[in-house]
Amino acid sequence: MPKLSVIVPFYNVRQYAPDTLRSLRANARDDFEFILVDDCSSDGTADLLARAESELPGAVLVRHEKNGGLATARNTGIDRARGEYLTFLDGDDWLAPGHYARLVAAIEGLGCDFVRTDHVQCTARARVVHRVPHGRRGVVLRPRDAILPAHRSTSVDYAYAWAGVYHRRLVERGLLHFTDGLRTAEDRPWIWKLHREAESFAVTGLLGVFYRRGVASSLTQIGDVRQLDFIRAFDEVVAGAAADADAARLLPKAVRTYCAIISHHLGSVERFEPAVARKLKAMSAAALRRMPQDALDEVLASMDTERATLLRRLRRRGVQGAEVAA
Repeated sequence: MPKLSVIVPFYNVRQYAPDTLRSLRANARDDFEFILVDDCSSDGTADLLARAESELPGAVLVRHEKNGGLATARNTGIDRARGEYLTFLDGDDWLAPGHYARLVAAIEGLGCDFVRTDHVQCTARARVVHRVPHGRRGVVLRPRDAILPAHRSTSVDYAYAWAGVYHRRLVERGLLHFTDGLRTAEDRPWIWKLHREAESFAVTGLLGVFYRRGVASSLTQIGDVRQLDFIRAFDEVVAGAAADADAARLLPKAVRTYCAIISHHLGSVERFEPAVARKLKAMSAAALRRMPQDALDEVLASMDTERATLLRRLRRRGVQGAEVAA
């Protein structure tokens, strides 16, 4: 069994893949495997990966015949992974040399289900360190204890799958796979599930992942209908919180985060195609009606006036539209 499996989906990132592959080579070890998932690229990325299969130690190339999106590509990699530990990297990001050896040493030393790490965000030439929003470091804790409080960022809001490492027992417990087919916000229900159901985790200040922001082909930069998958993702977050034994405490956090994301998208609605913008408003109104209304009222009462007013107006519009339709 390899010590570590690294799952790396690629989709039309020919410009950036050489940096990613070079950084994987600088992290290679005899007991590491790199599962390169080509999600039906059409820009020449596939040729780079074919070469990497023979040149990168530990490389395993898997090809999708149809583009399935990041969540599905990661699931393909998880299903092929043989390692005692698993981690992720996106095909347009890169690593510091030796990062994975330090990452494995960290989780082996702590002996927990998963470890979360800081990362470096790279926008053009700018470099900014982003830290896990959790105060205690190097200490094994219960993951669900790091979900709250509802009013500030916590570990479940730091939803980057590649900023950490995960023990294989999470795969065996059905906790590491992503919701198949989600094209954006796929990390959100995934991290909530980990924090609600895993038994132990820790945070370390280990830096080594460089996250490339502002890539033109990234879904965060594209205002098409795929962006609306955040609705399905957060419906899943709220449903999971509602089904939890501690639902009364967790639901305000889940609903507050959902509302914040809706507000974020509505605040930049001009970047969406007109038809998608209309659909965003309609789907957001419907989402507000689906939320547990007591929890929603509590959240709106605690939000800033601008966002709360926007969401209340949208909720009223949704109710009025439903009455007219009836």
